[in-house]
Amino acid sequence: MTETEQPPEQPQLYLLSPPMIELSRFPDQLARVLDAHAIACIRLTLASRDEDTIARAADACREVAHARDVAIVVTDHVSLAERLGLDGVHLMDAAKSVRDARKLLGPDAIVGSNCGISRHAGMSAGEAGADYISFGPISGIADEATASDDLLQWWSEMIEVPCVAEGGLTAESIARLAPMTDFFGIGEEIWTADDPAAALTTLTVALK
Repeated sequence: MTETEQPPEQPQLYLLSPPMIELSRFPDQLARVLDAHAIACIRLTLASRDEDTIARAADACREVAHARDVAIVVTDHVSLAERLGLDGVHLMDAAKSVRDARKLLGPDAIVGSNCGISRHAGMSAGEAGADYISFGPISGIADEATASDDLLQWWSEMIEVPCVAEGGLTAESIARLAPMTDFFGIGEEIWTADDPAAALTTLTVALK
């Protein structure tokens, strides 16, 4: 490596909440993970569609995140993102509502879009103004379709919009995909462990 060359940037960590959280425990767990690791963003992605449940969780997690200067977004609930003082929204319907979310939340909000395994959906969401695209799952169960290495490689070479690789990540897939993605979206891979912070260390050893 010459003096003018820089080592390639490592992907950043993007943390997904569990689908169900206990407010008596999870904020402390989250704080320990944030104190042990550099996290770029947190996504509150609850299974519940009840707005009061989501709002209580968002309030608790926002306090932990913002105390550490970490952004936090919520899945799909654009109106809640604005009302609860969150940093933005992650949309699950690819490009369909990116423009509407941007119009409501303004130019400074984070608007991300899940695009599954579709190159076309990713390009459409990027053209609609998404700040990032997420592809996944990286590994699945049974006959579940997964995002290929070729998709992530093509995106990293051809498209400037950052991408997140998520879903069924392992230490091996993180090592393999590190040159092809901007973020790794990590959630259930660590939250079932007794010590999520230590589990994240083990999972991301290739990024150290």
